[in-house]
Amino acid sequence: MFHARPLLRLPVITLLWLFMFSAAAETVDFELPGLDGKRYRLSDYRGKWVLVNYWATWCPPCREELPELEVFHNNHKDTDAVVLGVAMERIEMPRLKAFVDEQFLSYPILIAKPAARTELGRVPGLPTSFLVNPEGKLVARQVGPLTLEDLESFIDSTNE
Repeated sequence: MFHARPLLRLPVITLLWLFMFSAAAETVDFELPGLDGKRYRLSDYRGKWVLVNYWATWCPPCREELPELEVFHNNHKDTDAVVLGVAMERIEMPRLKAFVDEQFLSYPILIAKPAARTELGRVPGLPTSFLVNPEGKLVARQVGPLTLEDLESFIDSTNE
């Protein structure tokens, strides 16, 4: 059974991301509806790193990291990584769409009911992010906000 552990901040973060989970980790998958009406499967992104970010509009640390995730997504979406934002709150869809539009978010926003456990593991608080490698295996979890520097450092270290 998979047990995720939270990550620490840089400079240790890169090592933790690399060694958090064993190479024998199982592939993970889920399917969720998107704010745009489409259905999204994690497995559709095989071949790329996928950052799955659980967040909510009412969460200040979530709101703080959104611009960093947007830049990361735009820097990598055509090459090696994408961001999937998962809104974990009870909110009217027009209100969520307005928030996403106000934040200029271009990465897919998926919809999930608030839960302490997801297909990827525990979500003890928001934001919580899971990193899935190009083979579809869960390699890390971060409870708390991420920065562009955290993400770029990790991707750069794996491409060396």
